[in-house]
Amino acid sequence: MFLSVFDMFKVGIGPSSSHTMGPMVAAARFLQTLRDSPFHAHGLRASLHGSLAFTGVGHATDRATILGLAGFEPASYDHDKAEATLAAIHETRTISPPDLGTLVFDPKTDMVFDYGPSLPGHANGMILRATDAQGDVILEETYYSIGGGFVLTAAELTAGEAAKPKASCPYPFESAAQMLEMARESGLSIAQMKMKNELCFRSEAEIRAGIARLWEVMNNCITRGMAGEGILPGGLKVRRRAKGIHEALEAERGLNMTAPHTINDWMSLYAMAVNEENAAGGQVVTAPTNGAAGVLPAVLRYYLDHVPGASVSKIPDFLLTASAIGGLCKHNASISGAECGCQAEVGSAAAMAAAGLCAVMGGTPEQVENAAEIALEHHLGMTCDPVKGLVQVPCIERNGLGAIKAVSAASLSLRGDGQHLVSLDVCIETMRQTGHDMHEKYKETSLGGLAVNVPNC
Repeated sequence: MFLSVFDMFKVGIGPSSSHTMGPMVAAARFLQTLRDSPFHAHGLRASLHGSLAFTGVGHATDRATILGLAGFEPASYDHDKAEATLAAIHETRTISPPDLGTLVFDPKTDMVFDYGPSLPGHANGMILRATDAQGDVILEETYYSIGGGFVLTAAELTAGEAAKPKASCPYPFESAAQMLEMARESGLSIAQMKMKNELCFRSEAEIRAGIARLWEVMNNCITRGMAGEGILPGGLKVRRRAKGIHEALEAERGLNMTAPHTINDWMSLYAMAVNEENAAGGQVVTAPTNGAAGVLPAVLRYYLDHVPGASVSKIPDFLLTASAIGGLCKHNASISGAECGCQAEVGSAAAMAAAGLCAVMGGTPEQVENAAEIALEHHLGMTCDPVKGLVQVPCIERNGLGAIKAVSAASLSLRGDGQHLVSLDVCIETMRQTGHDMHEKYKETSLGGLAVNVPNC
């Protein structure tokens, strides 16, 4: 099993990796399939199913799909150009994908929210179609957005692991137990093993430049979030809070009366800043998803700004270690809120962040695994119930608390020797089982929990 650090961490746009980035990626894939086909299309259609339908408006899934069909992609997204393109599509009821000419597309009739049963493969399903001049379908593909911006066609999902080429890398661990065994045999840290795996596909210079870029985007997101003001879009009238919290914390610096627990406010600040930016549709990094994008940057920023002896040279170790843990969560369970609830998003993010922090503070592989397990264990059972389908309530504050849990988990693990009762593998499997048993209304459909008990306006 090999998932690159650049698979787990992808530069994209808010508010959701599975509901915004994934559909945009799926649309881009469909356009390429259409270009490669012998058919000449006259029009396009799209239908959203399951969680993509129920919370699609709040997550801007319809916008993302339309923009994807117009040729936009998450990593190169241009907000002003996107707004102009959307306005033109609504006005002309046509869409012009690169190299495919001008096609008929009326957002009011050709973008369908199907609130019936979910498609069989995954809660996040969508069907894209190309039609001829008579309106008959000439090309159709079903896509599933499985979390973190990852997208599979129906055929790819059905084929599963058997269709994937085996990773040709020196440390292809598929479980935490294998990871620890390889670390003991090799004498390498988790980050060092991960780096050797990455070197099979990229040069060291490319890897380090890519990691530096990831942290630059994460850190810039924190900075923008701490300066942002106003009301978040979507209708809930949630006001941005990060700027006010930051100003209050800066005013308290150096005061002898500041309580020790104030450090928790700094962690929450960093995380909330990211998720307020995400909720506003800004540029973020999946970590491992957009809904959980604030946890890991908050913990890394906490390390750099508040931990004595911290060094920017440790950033690659932090992110490589975190990506190894995130890969295990995705491979053996899920990072999708629509599949396993928020335990799969903020829970996985906290596990990743705890592992990264433990590693850069000198933790052994056993302590790193313990840190990840502690953080994930205490998110088990967490539902995904966003009010009005928006990635705002409870998501923004939840990232702050996830960061605090991650730091506490790393600290607890460093106080021990790595020996513990519940393994990370057991915890991940429990998350998978819990997600399977969790009622659909608590898995990003906004049909239960806070989503129905808090007024949506």
